[in-house]
Amino acid sequence: MPKKPGRPLGSLHDERTRAKIKTSQLINSLTNHVFGKNKLEATQVTAALGLLKKTLPDLQSVEMKAQVETTQKVVSSDPLTESEWSEQYGSDMASTSGTTKSTH
Repeated sequence: MPKKPGRPLGSLHDERTRAKIKTSQLINSLTNHVFGKNKLEATQVTAALGLLKKTLPDLQSVEMKAQVETTQKVVSSDPLTESEWSEQYGSDMASTSGTTKSTH
């Protein structure tokens, strides 16, 4: 006998699934009202919107502030002398980096 599609007989939707179905029914009802497919009273619209606020999260704008630090490393096959380093990167870098003059 071939297997039938759908849920097995006797199985029930869990609470979360039932809530999703109810929420989608509310959305469909309000959408149909907006497009003139069905007529809702003002109290029905208000009640549906109130229920949606309880079941759907509000979309809020969130401001995020972050301080980002980047580090750049220069890799060269020809090392710079202290004077070349000072000329290229500034004298503060050479005096604080603790470099010594090297002869290669």
